Amino acid sequence: VMSKNTTLQATKRDDAGSSVAKRLRRSGIVPAVVYGAQQDNYSIQLPAKAITDLLHASSTENVLVNLQIEGAKEKDKMALIQAVQHDPLTGAIIHVDFHAVKAGEKINATVPLVLTGTAAGIQMGGLMDHQLHTIDVQCLPEDLPEQLEVDVTALQIGEAAHVSDIVLPANVEVALDGDVVVALVQEIRVGKEEAETPEAEGEGEEGAEGAAEGEGGGDGGGEGSGGDGEKSGG
Repeated sequence: VMSKNTTLQATKRDDAGSSVAKRLRRSGIVPAVVYGAQQDNYSIQLPAKAITDLLHASSTENVLVNLQIEGAKEKDKMALIQAVQHDPLTGAIIHVDFHAVKAGEKINATVPLVLTGTAAGIQMGGLMDHQLHTIDVQCLPEDLPEQLEVDVTALQIGEAAHVSDIVLPANVEVALDGDVVVALVQEIRVGKEEAETPEAEGEGEEGAEGAAEGEGGGDGGGEGSGGDGEKSGG
């Protein structure tokens, strides 16, 4: 799945400082910074709703966008959302770092790693352990995938999918070794133990009954001897 290229309207700003940032946030504006691609870093601001809606609709925060920056020398700027700061209490976006990129120059980004299909081992009672949820990729901006996928349909209990099993689009590279585990199907040990416990108890009960029967001299004999005992006691 290729990354969507979205346009965001922004404005270059010269004032800085925490008091200015707080005032902007109160008025529904998010402060941000643009850096990279052989340029000077500079501050911008953009509507909080626009950036919030964009990230809510995306499976990753590393989104490639076209910034339309009012007041900047280069009004059209292709940039990768590099970092997003959230308010620890409300979760609201309070600052964004944009890394300016150029077409034809490779970028590094982190994309989600999604499992597709239902593993055969799951249908046999296994449990899927998804160990690698994101992965770092390197590619040209125009080749950036929104996510990468691994088909786990054939996995039996005890089998794993590896980085080498990821379906990579053309011109996209990953830094991890191919033998790194992405996901594996595990046997549910707790469930197995719980299943064995009643059986063990049942065997114990049967053994006790058998011992009692043996003491009584077999089926019916125990009841008869018990009866004799009652008679002699009377």
